[in-house]
Amino acid sequence: MSKGKLKSKNKFADRLGTLGALLVLCIILSFATKNFLTQSNIMNIFKQTSVNALISTGMLVCLITAGIDLSVGANAIFCTCMMGMLLQKGVTNPFIMILVGILSGVLVGFINGTLLTRLHLPHPFVSTLGMKNVLWGLALLVVNSQIVSGFPSQVTWLGSATLPAGIPILGGFPISFILVLVIFGLMSVFLSKTTLGRSIYCVGGNPEAARLSGIQSANVLTFCYMLSGFMSSLAAIVLIGRGGIANGANAIQPYDTDAIAACIIGGASFMGGKGTMSGTLIGALIITVIRNGLQLLSVSTAVQNIVIGLVIILAVLLDVTRERMEAKARRLATQ
Repeated sequence: MSKGKLKSKNKFADRLGTLGALLVLCIILSFATKNFLTQSNIMNIFKQTSVNALISTGMLVCLITAGIDLSVGANAIFCTCMMGMLLQKGVTNPFIMILVGILSGVLVGFINGTLLTRLHLPHPFVSTLGMKNVLWGLALLVVNSQIVSGFPSQVTWLGSATLPAGIPILGGFPISFILVLVIFGLMSVFLSKTTLGRSIYCVGGNPEAARLSGIQSANVLTFCYMLSGFMSSLAAIVLIGRGGIANGANAIQPYDTDAIAACIIGGASFMGGKGTMSGTLIGALIITVIRNGLQLLSVSTAVQNIVIGLVIILAVLLDVTRERMEAKARRLATQ
């Protein structure tokens, strides 16, 4: 069997294992609480997954380049607050509000990419962690630390709308998760079939080969962080639809760690060069199912945070173990 076929087979096995873990988790929770498998709760899980899945999309492309974006969650909240600021100023045009939200997210991504590629900060962990705190402060500042509500229905539609209840089985299916499925499908094609998509994997998996191939790594990296910012802005629109408010204090919510966990559980690596959209979607569903199940079991928020923290540690341990096993296999193959 060729190396390419063996690698594809291993990727498929990893995704199958992750999907199996999700199914086992659902089976356990269905026995633990009778409310888990109700249609309303299943639709709620899809709705809750939408935000993390969108943010995880941006996180994934950064992880593939062997980078990271710790500002994704704060960026999403900042975008909601930028739209909230317009509402406070009397601007109610939904097109302008959405456009400003998206441009804000992309601008933050561009700044993150520039700090890494043009100012040559040592690692995106440093710059994006700093940006996370900057955005937290800005989110509070632009709305004067107030909670803003009363957004136009056109702005809240994406995060609140569902398919008509009369549709069999899919009645109540959230529009936001349909958006997730469309974006994940497009991103899968983009990453696997386009020159830029393959360049992203090359920059993360083998920077020297990327340089020798003439790939402009700085431009590729900047694009990845701008894409991450764009995905955060889409998540912001969904967040407004879900809660109906813009609240800068929410910038400290663990959106970034949930996204990292979803990507790593789905097969991405901190070492770069790997990760798939399908695996990330399954990872996002696993994180949401865990949170949803704990809430149905009336587990306290403190214990929920402990469990999610342990899941993240386990995901990182899984990544490290996987890298060691692959490195050992490569060494044995060369002997």
